[in-house]
Amino acid sequence: MPALPKSIDQTQTLLGRTGYLCGRGLATVVFLSLKLGKPLFLEGEAGVGKTEIAKALAEALGRRLIRLQCYEGLDAAQAVYDWNYPAQMIEIRLAEAGGGADREHLAAELFSERFLTRRPLLEAMEPQPGGPPVLLIDEIDRADEPFEAFLLEALSDFQVTVPELGTIKAEEPPIVVITSNRTREIHDALKRRCLYHWVDYPDAERELAILEARAPEAGRKLSEEVVAFVQRLRTEDLFKRPGVSETIDWAKCLVALDALTLDPQTVSDTLGALLKYQDDIARFQGSQAKRVLDEVKQAMAGAA
Repeated sequence: MPALPKSIDQTQTLLGRTGYLCGRGLATVVFLSLKLGKPLFLEGEAGVGKTEIAKALAEALGRRLIRLQCYEGLDAAQAVYDWNYPAQMIEIRLAEAGGGADREHLAAELFSERFLTRRPLLEAMEPQPGGPPVLLIDEIDRADEPFEAFLLEALSDFQVTVPELGTIKAEEPPIVVITSNRTREIHDALKRRCLYHWVDYPDAERELAILEARAPEAGRKLSEEVVAFVQRLRTEDLFKRPGVSETIDWAKCLVALDALTLDPQTVSDTLGALLKYQDDIARFQGSQAKRVLDEVKQAMAGAA
């Protein structure tokens, strides 16, 4: 099992080996989260790499990744534990068929670990091969506010309570990464238990490095044009600005079309890989795409 990094520089290097290239600010808060054993709370626009940091950590450290995808209506039965009701019913039928079943013994047996269905939070508290897992609580802002209360016990003492079995406490705390797209504010009680970092869009230099690491088949010239175009597009009044994941997807689409450089027609034809709302796509198809592309190429020619 790879050792935890001992410095910020080691953290950057460790993540870089997985293809995740981050700035010093993010590397610092990741290092401190690992060093202090505190959950990491990442906020930012969709597609900037919040979820990927948990995946990169699990890969770099050789740990299991346990993901809890949040959604409206999420509760303890989906997040912590549930009981295997079909198996319990079969057990009851077998006991009845056998006759003379001890009710107290049967009740105790039905609510034992044998019939317990472990959900992500409970799984993360139990020993895992290779060491404590990376627990990703993804898009916490999509869950209802009351669900945050379920997390307080887990994040305060790294334990969960199953009424029928008691409190289950982690022998070694998991590495916790919580992400939010900030569609709503998260309660301070949860944030106070975490180290916080806002994940922003990368600058052109870092985005180019990310693109070359994730889509090396694009080539240097096309990658430079793609990054310059995306960086320029983010300054426009868009309903949803493209994230790094869209930059990578777009570059791969262009490679699939055998594009060696950007031209207005190709940009218009492939905007659906970059923009995810029809109003944004409709606005930038045709002459608008050509205008932005001309500005980008003029700027690149002037900088050459």
